[in-house]
Amino acid sequence: MSTQKRKARPKSKPARYLVVVERTRAGFRAHAPDAPECSGVGKTRAVAVQRIVESLTQHFEALRARGEALPVPRADALFLELVTK
Repeated sequence: MSTQKRKARPKSKPARYLVVVERTRAGFRAHAPDAPECSGVGKTRAVAVQRIVESLTQHFEALRARGEALPVPRADALFLELVTK
């Protein structure tokens, strides 16, 4: 048995993607501006979020399988409080 220690693989840092959840007539729609091909819809917010997670996961797995780079997270968000008369 070898006494050499194996180098640990560096842990990859999770990427943070903005997901926008909007109310629709039928329920909710979730989409990611940095991955416009992905979305999720559902009667509840939780279902829409679950579906966008599934959509992003499948899309990223397909990109990796083709040897393509994942989209770089660039989108940001903020809330503005405006006083209207």
